[in-house]
Amino acid sequence: MKSLDAKNRGVGMGMMVPLAIVGAVLLSGCGGKPGRLAPPGGPLQPCPSTPNCVSTEATDARHAMPPLPYTGTPGEALQRARAALLAEPRTRIVAERPGYLHAEARSRLFRFVDDVEVVVDSAAGVVRFRSASRLGRSDMGVNRARMERFSTRFRAAASNPPAP
Repeated sequence: MKSLDAKNRGVGMGMMVPLAIVGAVLLSGCGGKPGRLAPPGGPLQPCPSTPNCVSTEATDARHAMPPLPYTGTPGEALQRARAALLAEPRTRIVAERPGYLHAEARSRLFRFVDDVEVVVDSAAGVVRFRSASRLGRSDMGVNRARMERFSTRFRAAASNPPAP
């Protein structure tokens, strides 16, 4: 009888991992609506205390990234930012207005959604941004890595303008 109970427990435990994966897949489409986003013309929202967010407006090292100075017009900076975002896999622009972009970036495996906001601050001559996970606590550095790639692409586009 004991061996049967041990065997059943083993099967039960063996089912936990597949069930967890199925649950994560089902929940991944349930990212719901984005969290708090920047109001029109307003500042980006602060990062939560969790490590799954980076922002140019954060003051702590865990969340902070530097804003990107730009040359040219604010419209040109927005177009460079748009191109730099769209070069990122599984990323789409969901809202755009003068000086502002909101994109959704999905993870490859479970399709979790991260919200990316970009603001062209013409008064300061910089591009500010925020990237945050909608769900969970840790993102294993995904948001920071994404925005580092974004920053690299944005700077490269400014150094190599398209031929007329």
